[in-house]
Amino acid sequence: MSQHSIAEAEKRLSDLIDRALAGEGVVITREGRPIAELRPIRETARPVSKADLAWLRERRPAGAPAATDAGKLVSVLRDEDPER
Repeated sequence: MSQHSIAEAEKRLSDLIDRALAGEGVVITREGRPIAELRPIRETARPVSKADLAWLRERRPAGAPAATDAGKLVSVLRDEDPER
């Protein structure tokens, strides 16, 4: 994680944003104390559509009853993903 003063960040903002987008931790400091962090904004998950549910139904193994509604399962799996 790199730390940069406000003055340095003002001069190099574009570069610091690129570094944050590449996964580097970028912290902005004031008088040597961390005050802000640059990080990418994650995309919001889209709602599960009827087409998504149909796609899942088509791929369900034959003869295996669904223990959980496919839409609920996808939502739970998506919401539990720490990267989202």
